[in-house]
Amino acid sequence: MRCGHLFRACFALDGSDFGLSTDLSPNADSLMGVRAYLDRIGYRGPLAPTADTLRALHRQHMLTVPFENLDISLGREIVLDPERFGEKIVRRRRGGFCYELNGAFATLLAALGFRVTLLSARVANDRGVASKEFDHLTLQIDLEDRWLADVGFGDNFLEPLRLISHIEQQDVTGSFRFVGAGERWRLERRQPDASWRMQYDFSFQPRQLSEFAGMCRYHQTSPDSHFTRNRVCSLATPQGRITLSGMRLIVTSNGRKEEQVVTTEADWHAALRDHFGIVLD
Repeated sequence: MRCGHLFRACFALDGSDFGLSTDLSPNADSLMGVRAYLDRIGYRGPLAPTADTLRALHRQHMLTVPFENLDISLGREIVLDPERFGEKIVRRRRGGFCYELNGAFATLLAALGFRVTLLSARVANDRGVASKEFDHLTLQIDLEDRWLADVGFGDNFLEPLRLISHIEQQDVTGSFRFVGAGERWRLERRQPDASWRMQYDFSFQPRQLSEFAGMCRYHQTSPDSHFTRNRVCSLATPQGRITLSGMRLIVTSNGRKEEQVVTTEADWHAALRDHFGIVLD
């Protein structure tokens, strides 16, 4: 795998394609590249591949790197290349959607010595019906326990979840659980009426990044993809979330939701800059 100027030393993985579980320990040269990524997310904590480090990195990533699909509306092709992920997220201080965000985060974790596996997930629609394979990219992290990390699902848990079936896990964003059914598991979230709703299901079969290319193209080009229908930029905050969806700016803080209409393109770009730090070329 080719890694460019930003990630050349620190994000080179074994094999010709990214996706294999791997153990990498940082050295002096690699930490220079890792530090650029850590500076991007404002992380100054320990780097040892432990559960505490994983939780802290995951939380910082969620609070600093937005979920956004703005390149799609601009007609800019999104290619599954970790070098491009790093260029966009770290140097240009942008966000991305699941393939970019979790792809970049997986590369960072692997460079720090975490054992990372790419997993394919199928996202549930409003009726609870799962989508196609490779619709979503999520991450399995193997430490003493198995963890699910996901910084690319928008409004989601701030800290990773332990991969244990049928046990409710509390996060500041809500309550989650896994329901294991053989090789395929479901991630569910508790709803305000106390019912459980599937977010997505996934298998534990290790995947290569290239396997997600077809669905990545679909989400950029198909009129049936929700990513081609609306511009979205969304970021978690310590108190909730802020989202720019179309021409609506939505701020949720401590359970209270406020919404305002952005009336002009100039105001839309100003909101993007002021709330997310994004200035589009």
